[in-house]
Amino acid sequence: MSQVKSLFAPLKVGSLELKNKIVMAPLTRCRADKNHNPTAIMAEYYAQRASAGLIIAEATMVMEHNSAFGAREPGIYSGAQITGWKKVTDAVHEKGGKIFLQLWHGGRACHPFLNNDHVPVAPSAIAIEGEIHTPKGKVPYVTPRALELKEIPAIVEGFRQAAKNAKAAGFDGVEVHGANGYLLDQFMRESANQRTDMYGGSLENRCRLLLEVTKAVVDVWGADKTGVRLSPLNSFNSMKDSNPQKLTSYVVSELSKLKIAYLHMMRADFFGIQTGDVMGGARESFKGLIIGNMGYSPEEAAGSIEKGLIDAIAFGHHFVSNPNLVEKIKSGVALSEPDQSTYYTNDAKGYTDYPLS
Repeated sequence: MSQVKSLFAPLKVGSLELKNKIVMAPLTRCRADKNHNPTAIMAEYYAQRASAGLIIAEATMVMEHNSAFGAREPGIYSGAQITGWKKVTDAVHEKGGKIFLQLWHGGRACHPFLNNDHVPVAPSAIAIEGEIHTPKGKVPYVTPRALELKEIPAIVEGFRQAAKNAKAAGFDGVEVHGANGYLLDQFMRESANQRTDMYGGSLENRCRLLLEVTKAVVDVWGADKTGVRLSPLNSFNSMKDSNPQKLTSYVVSELSKLKIAYLHMMRADFFGIQTGDVMGGARESFKGLIIGNMGYSPEEAAGSIEKGLIDAIAFGHHFVSNPNLVEKIKSGVALSEPDQSTYYTNDAKGYTDYPLS
């Protein structure tokens, strides 16, 4: 316990008081129904993990026809989805937890087979390399349609309305998903954005959409209940940038001016292709709280908090297989490893059936 003691101190995030500094990272698990409505099993799953200081619920579609995960990830654009999520937030709050919703647009990571034949949109008509799982099997990603300039305000408004819907669903706040090669990240990084208008070219232009979306969400929730997630190094979904450190410093300094509740930083690349220190630049440029994520052990996380490098830690896959992760870390008990074959299936196996003690 002494090595990880700093993880268990309370933390004020914006206007919220968290009971500890352990955050559940957003984890897409595909347990919504075929209309993207949250289900009863999702309420059970999140309530099981309510001992986290903060739960950040999974990537959730802000607009219709933007599925990228086999057509079973949740949305927040309909009345039925709001009702479904309200059951989730009620279940978490009954267990004494706090929960944010991650607002997400898949952009070119989507596929027509998952979206009633709607062609995905993106900053530029550049396809992701590789294949995607669909109800018709594994197929290549399609070339997306480049968004027209006149269409971009509707994207911003989609996030704004989703933020309003999240408030109606009883969440404690929201996180803007600007990471992992989805739409907002696609605009920021050169490999996906070759536009020549006000949303392409310079750093300022490429980061414009993320900042416009964040401002729209802040208008709904207030800065003190709005977070943003970034992954400047992650090459997932065919992403790359020539200078991720410079990108980080610029966009983080602009987010800092908005006084958002926290910055959720993914420090590495899933595939190890891109390397470098983006956390140092983030710490230097962001004047608020930073949640660190990707590959931290509890001991490293506690040490990083004590050194002031981060303020809280988000654990991902270990929260899948350890619903009582907080207590296990506190007790020094070995953590169970998740069954990855059940990550994107649709039932209780590998979801709500992990031991609770």
